[in-house]
Amino acid sequence: MHIVLVHGSGGSAGSWSSVVPLLQEAGISSTTFDGPSQSLHDDVATVRHLVDAADDDVLLVGHSYGGAVITGAGTHPRVRGLVYVAAWVPDEGESVNQLVGEFPEAEVGRWFSRGEDGSWIPDDSPAAREALSWDVPAEVWERKVQDRRTSADAIFTERSDVPAWRDRPSWYLLATSDKHIHPEAQTYMATRAGAEIVTVPTSHAVPHAAPEAVVRTITEALSAVSN
Repeated sequence: MHIVLVHGSGGSAGSWSSVVPLLQEAGISSTTFDGPSQSLHDDVATVRHLVDAADDDVLLVGHSYGGAVITGAGTHPRVRGLVYVAAWVPDEGESVNQLVGEFPEAEVGRWFSRGEDGSWIPDDSPAAREALSWDVPAEVWERKVQDRRTSADAIFTERSDVPAWRDRPSWYLLATSDKHIHPEAQTYMATRAGAEIVTVPTSHAVPHAAPEAVVRTITEALSAVSN
């Protein structure tokens, strides 16, 4: 079984830099999606191409906005299951923005500005790190800031197609101290998707704050879908 890791908005392949070495140590092969965060539909298509290129069936893993991506890409016939990591899990016809509006406002909204084209520009100041990603090691945060991309509004407003979680098993790693996606929203989405829920007491940056928990959940999912 092959793993495809899908980062969140404004992220990159480096978003999984704390997870990939642990997967390698465990002998688990993986590919890391590296997209520009400009279009949900384009990102879904790119991930489906990565599934095509894999030499085995695939388990998709998505963090944050990456959850919306794997929800669409996961209908590929070679995808066996889905692992959501503090992620958005839309239903058919839903957008991330729609889901955002249905739950209490998350603190992350205070730490973004908008470009003239509607793009979302994160605040990468030390104060933002302290408020949102306090449990991310300083050297990881610095690399993350240097690799940051600006996200187009379209990734949050484009609507999801038929969701893969309707007929694929799924797991959800829920961050109970998340300041990006309200834990209440995470619980609702994971439950609606019928996901097996695992909680971690971390910020939204679960792949860096608790990479061992991510790999443990992936391993459990692999064991289940391989039987």
